[in-house]
Amino acid sequence: MIVLPVTLAAAAAAAVLNLWLGIRIGALRTALQINVGDGGSEALQRRMRAQLNYVENTGFVLLLIAAIELAGRGSWWLAYLAAAYFIGRIAHGFGMDGGKAQIGRMVGTLMTMLVQLGLAVVAILIVMGVL
Repeated sequence: MIVLPVTLAAAAAAAVLNLWLGIRIGALRTALQINVGDGGSEALQRRMRAQLNYVENTGFVLLLIAAIELAGRGSWWLAYLAAAYFIGRIAHGFGMDGGKAQIGRMVGTLMTMLVQLGLAVVAILIVMGVL
């Protein structure tokens, strides 16, 4: 039986983070009394976009983590990289609200890009036989 502990933990974290982002949208919908769509609310548009951006990126990260683990090249560093990704996505979620937390958007975007690039480079190096 193949067990991919980092992939499983990252997938669990991904699901919980997606729920959190969805709950934030639901709470704002309730407060603004908007059942469908965004009702022209920029705040709601920002939160919806934060969740969609998260979904757009997370599949690639999970796939690369799983592939690296399946190749037998994952270890403690892979778990730390996954954690950095999720910390970045939390910062991005708060940053998308704007205001004083807006720096989180930039930090989260940068962390997302760096983690994806790092995982992609590792995957390429594995394929090339360097790792």
